[in-house]
Amino acid sequence: MPRRKPDTPVPAGHDVPLPAGPETPVYCQARDYAPDHVIPLHRHPDRHQLVYAASGVFVVRAGAGRWVVPSTRAIWMPMGIAHQVSCIGAVQMRSVYILPEAIADAPATASAVSVTPLLAALLQAASTVQAPYARESRDGRLMQLILDELSTLPALPLHLPEPDDPRLRAIERYWDKRPDDGMSLQDWAARLGVDARTVQRLCARELGMTFGRWRQQTRLLRALEQLAVGGKVIDVALSLGYESPSAFTAMFKRRFGQTPTEFFR
Repeated sequence: MPRRKPDTPVPAGHDVPLPAGPETPVYCQARDYAPDHVIPLHRHPDRHQLVYAASGVFVVRAGAGRWVVPSTRAIWMPMGIAHQVSCIGAVQMRSVYILPEAIADAPATASAVSVTPLLAALLQAASTVQAPYARESRDGRLMQLILDELSTLPALPLHLPEPDDPRLRAIERYWDKRPDDGMSLQDWAARLGVDARTVQRLCARELGMTFGRWRQQTRLLRALEQLAVGGKVIDVALSLGYESPSAFTAMFKRRFGQTPTEFFR
């Protein structure tokens, strides 16, 4: 996982105490959630967390952004960062909690990571381990292997930053209702009563991306939500304003290096 500058810890939300003590540096909890269940804003003050869905898809909100996470991906959540989790459909969640001293150079920002078949199998096995356990036991070596695997995983472009500027928030709210909107940058600038260059500067300052990339990322995450619950590529593509399924698939492959079918396999 890449090393980045730390997020500013968010004071909102309540602290969630965890049962395992310092003698258990890594442990896993397994919980199943009904469709549309929401885990309220909270944070873990003394452990990092890896949040993974063995099945289903969930949306994580933390700070000024959100991530859509299907069952082939997971979210790395540093300790102290307040976050909310919303389930889309039924979710079988596996959460790994890690003491900061147990993993060197841990990322200081929330990020989405790929879940390899090996890591998925390790997480499934870890969900049955009872804490505390001996570090040199089979269970201890299993947990260490999870840490080793995490250190090799790349971050993925599943994050959508949320703007503070009221003009960009107006665009965001409109896209939320009309993800197939085809208005151009110039159209939006005229609608907002500003120059197109002003909109681009706002996007660069608030989102770190161009207007076009912002719209593409918005559509991409909406597509992930629909595909993860069984939506067909052709229906998803048309609902998001793409001219054809092939145009949508080409965009998806440029961003992820895989087609939608390969991504969710």
